[in-house]
Amino acid sequence: MGKAMVVAIAALTAAALSAGSFGASADAAPNMSALDDPTIVAIFDAANTADIETGTLAAERGSSKEVRDFGSMLARDHKQVRQLGRDLAKKLAVTPTPPKDDQGAKDHAAAMARLRSLDRAAFDQAFLQHEAAFHKSVIDAVTSTLLPAVQNAELKALVVQVAPAFEAHMIAAQNLEKKLAGR
Repeated sequence: MGKAMVVAIAALTAAALSAGSFGASADAAPNMSALDDPTIVAIFDAANTADIETGTLAAERGSSKEVRDFGSMLARDHKQVRQLGRDLAKKLAVTPTPPKDDQGAKDHAAAMARLRSLDRAAFDQAFLQHEAAFHKSVIDAVTSTLLPAVQNAELKALVVQVAPAFEAHMIAAQNLEKKLAGR
C-alpha cells in the first residue's frame, strides 16, 4: 500500500472515529456508549464522502497547483478508502447505522458552504486551515473516544495500523499552508 493510501486511510479512519464531528473537538464526540461498530462504519463512510467532496472542490477551485494536486489526491484516495470501508462492512455483515444527530454532516455542509464562498488565495488558505484543524480534531477523537469504543478486532487493527499517518496528513496541510503564505 502506498504512502498516499496509508495517509488517506488514516485520515478517513480518524474521521470515522471522531463519531461524526467533522472538525469539532474530541469533547464534542458523542458518549462512548453511543458508539458501536455499525455507527462507526456509517461515520467512516460519511467521512470518506466528505473528504471526497472537499478534495474535489479543492481540485477544481484551488488557485495554486499544489492545492489542486492535494485536493485531487484526497478525492482519489478517499474514494478508494471509502470502498475499503464498504468492503469491510460487507465482510463483517455490519449494516451501517448513522448517528441520530449527525453533527458531522452539519459541520461538513457549513465548511463546504464557506469554502464555496471563497476565491483564489483565500480559498487555498481556508481549505488548508480546514484540513489541518480537521485532522487535529480527528487525532484527539481517535485517542480519547474511538479506540476505546471499537469492538471489532479488524476495525481496531486498522485504526492502530494507520494511526501514525494521522499526524502526517495534518502536517502536510500545515506545511503547504506555510509554503503558500511565504510566496
